[in-house]
Amino acid sequence: MFRDNPEGTSKIADKAHVYDSSSAADQCVERANALIARMTLAEKISLLSSHCPLFSPLAQRYNMPLATGFNPGIPRLNIPALRMTDSGLGVANVLNKREGDTATALPSALSTAATFDSSIARAGGAMVGAEARAKTFNVLLAGAANIIRDPWAGRNFEYLGEDPLLVGTLAGAAIQGVQSNRIASTAKHFVLNPQETGRMIMDARIDPAALRESDLLAFEIAIELGQPASVMGPYNKINGEFGCESDELLNGVLKRDWGFRGWVMSDWGSTHSTEKAALAGLDQESGMEFDVMLNGAIFFTDRLLDAVREHRVPAARLDDMVRRVLIGMIDKGLFDHPVPSHPQPIDMQSHALVAQRVAEAGTVLLRNERNMLPLSAAVKSIVVIGGHADIGVLSGGGSSQVRSVGGAPIEIGLESGDAALFARQTWHASSPLQAIKALASGADVSFLDGTDRALAAKAAHAADMAVVFATHWRTEGVDLQSLSLTDDQDELIETVAAANPRTVVVLETGGPVLMPWMDRVSAVLAAWYPGQRGGEAIANILFGKVNPSGRLPITFPATATQAPRPEPGGLEQLRARDAAREAGDEKVRIAPFSVVYHEGANVGYRWYEIKKQKPLFAFGFGLSYTTFSYSNLAAIGGSAPRVTLDITNTGPVAGADVPQIYVRATGADGTTTWRLAGFARIEIDPGVTRRVVIPLEPRTYARWDEASRKWIFASDELQIAVGRSATDLVLRSTM
Repeated sequence: MFRDNPEGTSKIADKAHVYDSSSAADQCVERANALIARMTLAEKISLLSSHCPLFSPLAQRYNMPLATGFNPGIPRLNIPALRMTDSGLGVANVLNKREGDTATALPSALSTAATFDSSIARAGGAMVGAEARAKTFNVLLAGAANIIRDPWAGRNFEYLGEDPLLVGTLAGAAIQGVQSNRIASTAKHFVLNPQETGRMIMDARIDPAALRESDLLAFEIAIELGQPASVMGPYNKINGEFGCESDELLNGVLKRDWGFRGWVMSDWGSTHSTEKAALAGLDQESGMEFDVMLNGAIFFTDRLLDAVREHRVPAARLDDMVRRVLIGMIDKGLFDHPVPSHPQPIDMQSHALVAQRVAEAGTVLLRNERNMLPLSAAVKSIVVIGGHADIGVLSGGGSSQVRSVGGAPIEIGLESGDAALFARQTWHASSPLQAIKALASGADVSFLDGTDRALAAKAAHAADMAVVFATHWRTEGVDLQSLSLTDDQDELIETVAAANPRTVVVLETGGPVLMPWMDRVSAVLAAWYPGQRGGEAIANILFGKVNPSGRLPITFPATATQAPRPEPGGLEQLRARDAAREAGDEKVRIAPFSVVYHEGANVGYRWYEIKKQKPLFAFGFGLSYTTFSYSNLAAIGGSAPRVTLDITNTGPVAGADVPQIYVRATGADGTTTWRLAGFARIEIDPGVTRRVVIPLEPRTYARWDEASRKWIFASDELQIAVGRSATDLVLRSTM
């Protein structure tokens, strides 16, 4: 059934690896080697560890902003300093350490993913990169390419969904955008960074072939497309080895199989050794002060120097580490196009429109009974309830937190928990209420905070429409213990919907939530964390100024038990530790534990298929204010496989459709599922038919053979389907 592919792979795979054998790549190597020949041993060592300005006394001496990391560089050789910042959703300013320094806050990465549009992801990356450069940063800790495996994971809002093709394609585009500013980006967190509970000590266990067909495939595509300067390792172990000490993943997969020539950096506090990490492929220890606090030592300074002098780390390996850092810097322009020495002006208004565009294109219309949306001019009274919609929109917490233009009108500190030191519950100053008022000039618009349910029901009964804003906060460092809305919001929605069936729910969440009230409301919008222009974006969709076109990049389960794991691994140990601490024993720690990812490559919608479970909303689902039809499907194989089809806008208004191409394939574990192999986002006017060509990525429907370390491709006929979602396949053919 399977064979090697003698004709190459996909359009993506045909591209050169991160650093190919071109003359430009050769020149990078030659320049790096010339610098290495002039460097002292101490200078080489100095390039292989970075400081955290928040804790390093050197920050002020080198005029480093209070951001994530820095390396002073080597002025004698004109090797520039590395000036690093978190930037997953904009140039971060965690806990407002750089007081008064604002930046443009993109919506959550799930919003970008929901656009299914590389150009939007690239524009967001370019905007963030431009602001970083203007703020004098030249390394962005961006490019998250981790697959979402569990709906409750705390960091899901920073990631791009559950499918390797979608994640890899959009992560690669975002990296391209960042590096178009002649600064460096990472791809992170390589490779299986599945949960926050016990993230420093957990061991993520998975079959190697399944890892290739899922999480590694997402990174492979992202690295091929984005060509990042660096790859960042995770905190946790993977199959028994810390990610930053895995010879199989770093030397084997990343550097040998994929030909990556940039440098591998650790996450802040994820270096655990000197000799083992260096020989396994780690090139740079990041935030050395974190390693002192978390792991009791600094590993890539004096200890590395001693290891080289004592030949425990070969001198050739040391030079390789340095060469990789220099190649990444040279190739991305850090030498020839240095960042300014002082902050530069930023066109915040145009950048805000980039953020708004992401929010508008990424908002998903989940329900729209009786075409309740868009709101019509006949609506004379609207009551807006809950979610602090009078003030702003919610954002996710942790290292991606952006201090957005306009500041934080609400900021709530955490009293306890693993995220209390670096996360606050924060809103961006973009009021949905004010944006709704601006568009509903002929209606009476009022607001209630929703704390008094009886009062909310009374106001909803008296109004033509009720719009309830429901929020669900997530943060790095902590996983959810429930997918239910917090603070009695489910009860609030039930009460309001009972008083007025013309109730619209706007969800500001970092992922799926349970919706026991779904059948009793008229419409539901998934707005994710919509960024600093989220209020305007939501209002535009509610009133039809923008036609919703987002599609779910992650499955919404009907119950928590449908997912592969109903709760985080290690949660019982965490609860026991917290109970002991409440009893006064501060020395209790969580013992290391393992989580077996038994679903393997069958992540997300594939899991639901093999388990024959019906989710609340499927991967790829999303409604529109218009309708589309598909016809004339044709599939073409060979070295550049692709699908062609006609799409007609059969409705009354212009809109964007997202045709999804699924291929039925069997993985290394023997299970057969539909797999996303191609997609596109197409704008079409009413009554117009467009012929669309969608390239396919063959690795998505291949089987990884661990013994030969090759992709094996099916030799017989393949089933192809065009879907409106993973469960709504409307046209079928063969290839």
